[in-house]
Amino acid sequence: MQKIQTDILIVGSGLAGLSLSKYLSEINPNLLILLLSKTSIDECNTYYAQGGIAVVHDFLKDSYKQHVEDTLKAGKGLCDEKVVQHVITEAPKRLNELLQWGVELDKNSQGGLDLGLEGGHSQNRIVHHKDKTGYEIETKLIPLIEKLPNVTIKTSFFATDLIIENGHCLGLKGFDEKGEPTIIEAKATVLATGGSGQVFGVTSNPFVSTGDGVAMAIRSNVALQNMKYIQFHPTAMFEPQKSQAFLITEAIRGYGAHILNSNGERFLFEVHKNGELATRDVVSKAISEQMKKENGKNVWLDLRHLPIEDFKNKFPKVFNYCSQQGFDITQDLIPIAPAAHYQCGGIIVDEKGATDKLQLFAIGECSYTGLHGANRLASNSLLEAIVYSHDLADYLTSTVFTTQLKSNENAVLIYKNIHHDEVLQFRNQLQWFMKYESIYGEKQAIIKTYQLVSELLKRFRMKYKKYDSHPFLCETYNLIQTAEIILKESLPVSYKRNKISKKTKL
Repeated sequence: MQKIQTDILIVGSGLAGLSLSKYLSEINPNLLILLLSKTSIDECNTYYAQGGIAVVHDFLKDSYKQHVEDTLKAGKGLCDEKVVQHVITEAPKRLNELLQWGVELDKNSQGGLDLGLEGGHSQNRIVHHKDKTGYEIETKLIPLIEKLPNVTIKTSFFATDLIIENGHCLGLKGFDEKGEPTIIEAKATVLATGGSGQVFGVTSNPFVSTGDGVAMAIRSNVALQNMKYIQFHPTAMFEPQKSQAFLITEAIRGYGAHILNSNGERFLFEVHKNGELATRDVVSKAISEQMKKENGKNVWLDLRHLPIEDFKNKFPKVFNYCSQQGFDITQDLIPIAPAAHYQCGGIIVDEKGATDKLQLFAIGECSYTGLHGANRLASNSLLEAIVYSHDLADYLTSTVFTTQLKSNENAVLIYKNIHHDEVLQFRNQLQWFMKYESIYGEKQAIIKTYQLVSELLKRFRMKYKKYDSHPFLCETYNLIQTAEIILKESLPVSYKRNKISKKTKL
């Protein structure tokens, strides 16, 4: 079993992990930084992000106050207003740093930044690179990080568990690209592991989004909050045979796209004055209810009235994908349905990204900062990632050298071959159970799903005593554990009280 030591260990290579590496190196190039990626360095949620970054830029029409108000409204009263204020007022500075790092964003006819509109925003304030902003960020930042002499990148490294001793995180253990059991000791460990969309049967997230950071936190008794608030994106293309749904960016609705029912009617104004530009939770719920009403599996996105040449220029990724699937957007309606998209809750952190375990930090989608509350405002996620990575870099560089590297971890990981198909059955069952209705449906549907997933977890634990003997096995365990905590939080209060009273009687 090999042992590696570093100053700062970063788990995850999306915008949060990459920008933290960059900021740390700029402040102190002598820090030893180890960046882990579960597969290739570019396989993460950031890479697939289409929309952009919400930043107040046009101060004649827009203001921090308006962006704050929009964020608080979207969060349904559960945002931390102090956090919201901080993130939004820091946005222009962080945007300038991205531009300095070589990220290119679309310009308008006057040469200024082109500002898009998305649901829940009262002003055009989304800076973007066509409909592949995340791709632009990843492909510009990765070469910068690879050139940093004090940053070591390990791809295809699977982390199984944190090493926690006496309330301190001293690193983690896992398997390297050769399956070699490995302990990594670090003065600071940062989880930037992204979300958990693969818990659900249909998601916009890539296959790596399996709740790994959250599950490791669960097993180490790290505090979590608001895990039940999973945001579903309302406009994912409906393709019955695919679990990873193609996302159709919200910016297209800001551009003027309509959502229609099976009779060709725009029905969203019946539930909200902003129609298609209501917040994602409102639009997803309305679509779900419309589908139930029609006993259908999808509704329709209408792009036919939009100027085709301008559309192809602004949204080439969406246009090309629609064409590949046989849709002519000037003639055809596009089938859409909600898909699991973003984990609004997560590992509780303070204003610096610190968890309740010393030397353990979390940033990006796996964390709960208080910015999003019950529902994330569109394009606030990349913003949160870079603001928190900047603030955490400042904090870590001033404290890391006072920390001692000393772990008593002696637990041995042993790599074992598994029957892949047997483990896959657990995943398939989980994803069959987990739907929109599983957390936002009728009470009985939520209770039933919770019972099914709890039973699935028990069966998994009985069959596999050593979940950490193979990456695919551990990843499957992560999915089931994350699903259970999402559902447990979603249970009706009456059900929880009933369970507590029964235990008390016993």
